[in-house]
Amino acid sequence: MRNNTTLTKSHSRACLAGLMVICSASAMADSWTEASGLLGAAGIDPNEAKFMKDHNLKIGGWLEGSVGANLNATHDAYNGPVTFNDRTAEVQMNQLYFYLQKAITVGGDAFDLGGRADFMYGTDAIFTQAYGNPSFDPTTTLATGGRGDWDLYLSDDRFYNLALPQVYAELNLPVGNGIDVKLGHFYTPIGYEVVTSPDNFFVTKPYTMQYGEPFTHTGMLASYTVNPNWAISAGAVTGSGTGGWDGNFNKNVGNWSFLGGVTWTSDDAGTSLALTSTAGEQSEVNSSKWAMYSLVGKHNFTDKLHYIIQHDHGYADNVATGNASAAATLAAGTATVGTQNAEWYGINQYLIYDVTDKLSAGLRAEWFRDNNGFRVNGPGRCVAGAQPDGSNSACGAAWGGYYGDNAAFLSQGSGYYALTAGLTYKPAKWINLRPNVRWDHSDQTKAFAGGNSHDQVLFTADAVITF
Repeated sequence: MRNNTTLTKSHSRACLAGLMVICSASAMADSWTEASGLLGAAGIDPNEAKFMKDHNLKIGGWLEGSVGANLNATHDAYNGPVTFNDRTAEVQMNQLYFYLQKAITVGGDAFDLGGRADFMYGTDAIFTQAYGNPSFDPTTTLATGGRGDWDLYLSDDRFYNLALPQVYAELNLPVGNGIDVKLGHFYTPIGYEVVTSPDNFFVTKPYTMQYGEPFTHTGMLASYTVNPNWAISAGAVTGSGTGGWDGNFNKNVGNWSFLGGVTWTSDDAGTSLALTSTAGEQSEVNSSKWAMYSLVGKHNFTDKLHYIIQHDHGYADNVATGNASAAATLAAGTATVGTQNAEWYGINQYLIYDVTDKLSAGLRAEWFRDNNGFRVNGPGRCVAGAQPDGSNSACGAAWGGYYGDNAAFLSQGSGYYALTAGLTYKPAKWINLRPNVRWDHSDQTKAFAGGNSHDQVLFTADAVITF
């Protein structure tokens, strides 16, 4: 009996010790998967340091890498006018991203001062740089006298570039519910999808974002929450020869445009509608109008089923377009630049279903109309890298506005259609795996396969690891 009791107690202690090991392992596993970043999962989060907490500072970032396959690829390896994941059969490091932020408390009690600085390296950087001036004047197609010098020349590699998409001070003015003011260079509030990889469902981007909207602004934006249902914003942006889009700090700084909008949110926060817009003159020497608006609606049918619809409409007056130049050349019998009032518009729709807390499935359908052949100009990297002297770090000096084998690509407007199906899977909160398949179609111009096809099919997948 005594021996049995001793054995029983020893067995109990062994079981207890084993349970503690299992519980400890389980806690470590939970910490590893539930941490918001990789460094936190590894127990070395710098934001837990006393200095960071005492000064309300946060450092963060992520790494995104992707690979894709284009079933209609040609020798130039471009995915038509699709940007961000613009190369086929090549591994791309899209974004190595870091930011330092001092968040502010927005409210009516006290003044607060903060700010944020962002750094990006990778194949996406060229699309987010502050061009300031376009390569050529939109009205005359003549050289503009130089592009912006903010971050455009930090690197001249064909694919891997540097960008500083945000550097701004942020203030809380204790008026009413508190006015949040940004001063500097910041991302646009326009549209639904964004530059920052962790904040999108799909790995590829829609045409509306790529060609219909600005990416960044330089200037000031004030935001005010009236009540739980209504919020408004208004500001002025500068440094741009395209109506306040992607402004820099040393070109067209005398040209100011409006930026702002209004958002309504339902009482249960399940439905919202946001209208944002930018409008102004094209440049310091061109008073022609350049404006656009974006309307984004969101609705949760259930806790798991989410719907988003977006409509964009943009205008640029008295600009040289593919349609106008072709008409002028035909009428005059010579290479004459023709101008007209251009517009672009489209509709995106999204349906996203949360299968589990780690897995979601989504569909995106888009129609985008570049009505005058003004916005979509071959591979986006080629246009972004073009310089007034004719050099082009992305596509070479020989690229003169034509795409691949088809010199007529820019001669007319076209409609662009895209249907995308994708998944997001998060085995841990700090890692996101996003495979998707996408079909693109252009109805009037052959925008794909080196300018030789109306269609393409893309398979793309990426991984985003948040630090």
